[in-house]
Amino acid sequence: MGTMKNYKRILVTSALPYANGPIHLGHLAGAYLPADIYVRYQRLKKRDVVYICGSDEHGVPITIAAEKKGVSPQQIVDQFHARNKAAFAKFGMSFDYYGRTSSPMHHQTSQEMFINLNDKGVFIKKTEQQLYDAKARMFLPDRYVKGECPHCGFPEAYGDQCEKCGSSLSPTELINPISALTGDKPQQKETEHWYIPLGALQKQVEEWLATRQGWKPNVMGQVKSWLNEGLADRAVTRDLNWGVQVPLPHAEGKVLYVWFDAPIGYISATKEWAMEKGNPELWKTYWQNDDTRLVHFIGKDNIVFHCIMFPAMLIAHGNYVLPDNVPANEFLNLEGNKLSTSRNYAVWLEDYAEKFDIDPLRYYLAAIAPETKDSDFVWQEYLTRNNSELADILGNFTNRTLAFAKNQFTGTVPARGDLDELDREMLSTIARAPDEIGAAIENFEFRKALVLFMNVARAANKYFNDQEPWRTVKQNPAKCATTLNICLHACNALALLMAPVLPFSAAKAWAMMGHATDVHQQAWDDVRHMELPTGHQLGRVEILFRKMEEKEIEPEIERLKNIQAQPDNKPVVAEPTASISIDELAKVQLRVAKIVAAEKVEKADKLLKMDIQMGDEQRQIVAGIALHYSPEALIGKKIIVVANLQPAKIRGIESNGMLLAAQDDQGNLSLLGLDKDVNDGASVR
Repeated sequence: MGTMKNYKRILVTSALPYANGPIHLGHLAGAYLPADIYVRYQRLKKRDVVYICGSDEHGVPITIAAEKKGVSPQQIVDQFHARNKAAFAKFGMSFDYYGRTSSPMHHQTSQEMFINLNDKGVFIKKTEQQLYDAKARMFLPDRYVKGECPHCGFPEAYGDQCEKCGSSLSPTELINPISALTGDKPQQKETEHWYIPLGALQKQVEEWLATRQGWKPNVMGQVKSWLNEGLADRAVTRDLNWGVQVPLPHAEGKVLYVWFDAPIGYISATKEWAMEKGNPELWKTYWQNDDTRLVHFIGKDNIVFHCIMFPAMLIAHGNYVLPDNVPANEFLNLEGNKLSTSRNYAVWLEDYAEKFDIDPLRYYLAAIAPETKDSDFVWQEYLTRNNSELADILGNFTNRTLAFAKNQFTGTVPARGDLDELDREMLSTIARAPDEIGAAIENFEFRKALVLFMNVARAANKYFNDQEPWRTVKQNPAKCATTLNICLHACNALALLMAPVLPFSAAKAWAMMGHATDVHQQAWDDVRHMELPTGHQLGRVEILFRKMEEKEIEPEIERLKNIQAQPDNKPVVAEPTASISIDELAKVQLRVAKIVAAEKVEKADKLLKMDIQMGDEQRQIVAGIALHYSPEALIGKKIIVVANLQPAKIRGIESNGMLLAAQDDQGNLSLLGLDKDVNDGASVR
């Protein structure tokens, strides 16, 4: 990780959420809360930091949502842009600017990027066959085509994926495809598109990535996996009526692909922020100076776009800073199952805010942040954390200290006298806290930062108990005064230290300490030496964190259980597989095979035809792995195949066997191989 002294300013972005639905906990935990904690901390460190986000308002999901509701795409994005912006504000997301990709500035900025790369000869043009609906007079995007899955025969497969067997598809692979718009059979029609040859930029991307330090292993691992397979050409335009128009003559009905225009939204939103500030050129200071630290906060489904594709675009342009770090998070599950927006198996921010306090959720999500692996939101654990940590430790210490000061010292800060060992130990703990917590935040270790913070509160509670002020108030008033002085110093420090994670509670605690200032305008490093003067008048004592009751969360747990129990819904997690006998398993013949030849299947983006060698026998198989492996990369690989599978015809080509591969949540495929060299043809047991 680059050290802070190398940078004059920090530009932070969170992934632009799609404006086709509301925001849920998974979104918040992945890309927004971690960024907000980081930014709030940097502001307290008095660093020049700008936090940019906004709505991603283009792409097929928007048009599908609009068609379902019988309204225009603009009406959909207007609705959800406003709703999501309000929800983020309610949860304390402190964006400096929240833009939108339907704005004129964004269209202009995206078109300028396209023209710049086009004028430099970066793009290549390709003519290809795509499905076209003559009645609707439009080319059909993936999700607008339905048909029979070539792998499992499911009759309602979409053009990008079969929801029954999970296979990745392209529209031209479907058997008997029909248009989801009109029900007509689409025709193949020639169309022309611009592609960015990522392979030609791969070396530059790799050289830049080699200079990155302190990246999460899960991020760099996914990036290297893609690079090892070799980058392919990727379309930057598509035939659609909704989006940023391709700014060239004779390009009517063509828009920029949403993967290309969405990250440019960070730049266009920064431009709008600069204009709002009354300094239209200010955006260049953040995007075009090498002493800017650019940090992208995203979920793992966006890693490749932010670590390979967007940097490749910026490298090709040549006049922008590149990300210093991309601290992507893994996924958040819910009560042991994957979130499913289509089934309403989620906790929506708007719903949550109507029933519960905000900071306990921020605290719990930070405590279980999916930093290096998926994590699980459990309502019961949320309640326990609120009650046993926020209420019983942090809240209890603050309230008992202030109540004692009010009752015994007229609500003012008593004088500090001679210090004993426990006093010095407590003051030392407070003095170390900002550096220790700060270092964890700098390293994007928010869970660790929260543990370190709560350890200070635990130490303060223990200090209060060990010094027994309720006893010394009568036996040794001077010692009692010193104890309360140090406890109030700890309360003051905790109010500031909690500000990045618990902004609303921090403001409340700061006011309880008798300050008229804004805690979020304070300096983080002041924690070490911001002594409350003797006689300082404390504020009104309030309950900082209320204890929650089981009955408050029971309806939430019940609602999720009911959704899981509905038989007419597709399960969000795989159901337990029915048991088979050892005799049935013995019927499956698994063999080691060597790939001796491979080529793409014509007019099928995702299919590869391979010749495999199994001992003395050579066969041909067809598999949907072309998006994950290039034909050249497969030659000589040893794989495992089901050797006694009934032959099948896929796109008219006979496939005599099936290779084994693993698929993750993002649809990334990995062929199952061997950890030692084994002769082809060998049996797998």
